[in-house]
Amino acid sequence: MPEITTSQKAPIKNFQVDDLTVRLCDRSTTLTSDAAQIAHNYLSTLLKAQNQATVILATGNSQLKFLEALIALGGVDWTRVVFFHLDEYLGISAQHPASFRYYLHKNVEKQVHAAAFHYIEGDAVEPLTECEVYSQLLRSQPIDLCFLGIGENGHLAFNEPSVASFDETRQIKLVKLETATRKQQVGEGHFSSVEDVPQYAFTLTIPQICQSKKNPLSCARKAESYGGEKYVTASNFSNLSSFGFTPAKASNIVFRSGFRQRTITAKLITF
Repeated sequence: MPEITTSQKAPIKNFQVDDLTVRLCDRSTTLTSDAAQIAHNYLSTLLKAQNQATVILATGNSQLKFLEALIALGGVDWTRVVFFHLDEYLGISAQHPASFRYYLHKNVEKQVHAAAFHYIEGDAVEPLTECEVYSQLLRSQPIDLCFLGIGENGHLAFNEPSVASFDETRQIKLVKLETATRKQQVGEGHFSSVEDVPQYAFTLTIPQICQSKKNPLSCARKAESYGGEKYVTASNFSNLSSFGFTPAKASNIVFRSGFRQRTITAKLITF
């Protein structure tokens, strides 16, 4: 399995927790370039070792500059890459400006010529059937790379803290969005009011995300413990036994080492 490396300027802090590499950057532009270079190097090396790669894409404002930087680096044969994505709202069409299908078609599919692009049909007449169809597609091939971000309330994809589970047996499911998540979508400009945000959405489950061979995670949040704006970038967990939600506060993402526990939340990073 190829290693993830980067030739970019080194982050201000690097540390390891079990199999998890954490890279701390001092500004969002550094985060973007660092994460893009890491993903590019891994994907390029992967395509030298195998005929095709499968990638799951994340969306949201935090991913825009990352995806733009990744594509701009060039040198990846996208015709050998199959794309999936993490989530989609229930009941809105692919033409809706807030649809993740709209986002990905505009920002990725139109920019590259992929081998295939598998979209979650958010406006499917039979949503449960859509879940099964997408599940079959996911099961049909190993997932090489899954890009991740963290929501303001700690959700991964649309796995809200109240429903995220490592014991889930499904690949994709329907969930009710928490008010905090719906407010975030309004705050980021995707909807004009909370009432306009769909109450339900499709999301890949935590176990499905964990099946990816590599999961670069980028999170641009203030780290008060450092007295300024610091950014976590490209937390690459190849062994997700070191990654989990705390029982008491599932919005915390916990990485355990042999001698201490480090918790990274969506708003505060503590070491």
